[in-house]
Amino acid sequence: MARLKHFDNLGTARFVTFSCFHYHRLLTDESAVIVFLSEVEKAREKYDLSILGYVIMPNHVHLVLNPHSEIQLGPAVGRIKSQSGKKIIGLWKKSRPSKLVKLAVIRDDKPRYAFWQRRCYDHNCRTVEAVREKINYCHMNPVKAGLVANPADWPWSSYNWYHGIKDSKDSIVAIDEIEL
Repeated sequence: MARLKHFDNLGTARFVTFSCFHYHRLLTDESAVIVFLSEVEKAREKYDLSILGYVIMPNHVHLVLNPHSEIQLGPAVGRIKSQSGKKIIGLWKKSRPSKLVKLAVIRDDKPRYAFWQRRCYDHNCRTVEAVREKINYCHMNPVKAGLVANPADWPWSSYNWYHGIKDSKDSIVAIDEIEL
């Protein structure tokens, strides 16, 4: 399988997409989403990222990120995926072991669980307009998928922040102003 080339250090925001293992609907439970968003917030600090927008769908995630320093985005996304997957699987081992059956894999000759598909898709947003288009794409994704009629009704996106609800006490991920 051909590997997609990633272009880092271009000074551009990035639109990143990755999916749950075998596209299972693993992000339907609030505790899993909260763990994931907590790891996104930790990555902001560790990797000097701005979070410009996001949406958490039942079987995939879209993030619009802006790396400030000259970092490769792959390690940041890899850490978000590995840490959130380990923590969610750890929670489910205790509370919902039946959910793990469809996540069982053999890697390095050892039985393990996989939460995320390997790899991700990323796109460099070269203009402010491209960034806004990707943020809008995130916000409209639950509507297009038929999950809600209005993007404001989807709880796991940055939509409400962009529409005036910026100081929500239950907001796990702070959204950054677009400064490109």
